[in-house]
Amino acid sequence: PEEKAMTLYLSRFTYTPATWARLIQHPEDRRVAAQSYIESVGGTLHGFWYGFGSHDGYTLWEAPDNVSMAAVALAIGAGGALGSLETTVLLTVEETMDALGRAQQIGYRAPGS
Repeated sequence: PEEKAMTLYLSRFTYTPATWARLIQHPEDRRVAAQSYIESVGGTLHGFWYGFGSHDGYTLWEAPDNVSMAAVALAIGAGGALGSLETTVLLTVEETMDALGRAQQIGYRAPGS
């Protein structure tokens, strides 16, 4: 049987001030924790980065399905260390091309037209 490719997810998060204070007192590589969370649902962590701006960090995950990724996001969000967590499902170019082809069949009509 053909193996189905897993979906990629981009998460953007911010830490609370209390979390930053704990990390300053006890520096920790949070990639290890993130990797264990996604692996617990059969997924893979492809990257973990910190940045400047409106988000403190970014992760690129691969998960078997949306429910698995949602479970990871819910567990992390409920932990209290984050001020915000946003996760975006990423589409491959092939999936987008398929969607574009299907969109031709929708027959959308703009309001008032």
